Amino acid sequence: MKTRPLGNTGIDLPILSFGASSLGAEFRSITLDEAMLSTKTAIDLGMNFIDTSPYYGRGMSEIMLGLGLKGIPRKNYLLGTKLGRYSDVHFDFSAKRVEESVHVSLHRLGTDHLDVILLHDVEFVPLQQIWEETIPAVLKLKAQGKVRAVGFSCYPMKTFNAVLDQVENDIDCVLSYNRYTLQNTTFVDDLLPRLEGKNIGAMNAGPFSARLLTNAELPSWLKEPEEVKAAARAAAKLCADRGTDIAKLALQFSCEHPGLATTVAGSANPANIRKWAEWLEEPIDRELLADVLALFAPVKNTGHLEGLTENN
Repeated sequence: MKTRPLGNTGIDLPILSFGASSLGAEFRSITLDEAMLSTKTAIDLGMNFIDTSPYYGRGMSEIMLGLGLKGIPRKNYLLGTKLGRYSDVHFDFSAKRVEESVHVSLHRLGTDHLDVILLHDVEFVPLQQIWEETIPAVLKLKAQGKVRAVGFSCYPMKTFNAVLDQVENDIDCVLSYNRYTLQNTTFVDDLLPRLEGKNIGAMNAGPFSARLLTNAELPSWLKEPEEVKAAARAAAKLCADRGTDIAKLALQFSCEHPGLATTVAGSANPANIRKWAEWLEEPIDRELLADVLALFAPVKNTGHLEGLTENN
């Protein structure tokens, strides 16, 4: 699989990375065999950067991933996890919890270092703590060799810029989700120029926008407005009428942008993972892409609020 550099970290990431949230049974119950086979399949196909978090499955994702990685040489994969978010209501970005969280994650994952550590969903807390306490604590772990690259993730563009104003000279990368898709390109439009100017690596997640850009039933917790959902259903039908899956177009579109080091997608189904790798070997249908983007034009970049009101 093709790779791209992650900023100036010296780390090259595959254009499609394996998201391990599904291993935490976030979408359905899974077996250990599914977790292990999905992990091995992803690595074998070149999706050798694996993204997880203690939030996914409230620790289960890291545990299952650690089991799935047993017997695979550490040099064969890159590993990233997160800290700070531990449930829907539990956030702790204190310096004390930083060290504890990384220690626990390393134990669960069966490794002595992380390639990437991200502060997870910082928009849910007062932001001053992030640059005054959390980032300095993580940089200490980097100096100790426990992590190679440091960054943060969030959804609101306002939060990205507010945190970057304080830490852009200290961090290595950021991760945005559902912000570079067929329907929403704000990550590239509004933020990528700033990141490139500082050689900060740009990581994209959620090419399917929480199933919005698939033929699967939409989850009840999906926050996108009804007009966005309606446009997505129309786009999915258009793709089906042309003999293709909207998920294929969505994945190809997100992975194509040269400014994004990687796009993260997750599944506990090895068949899905193999299918994604096959899709990326095929050329994108430019005519279909243009027609789908036209359908989304009236709702382009329409998103939702996430986190504290002050951070949106």
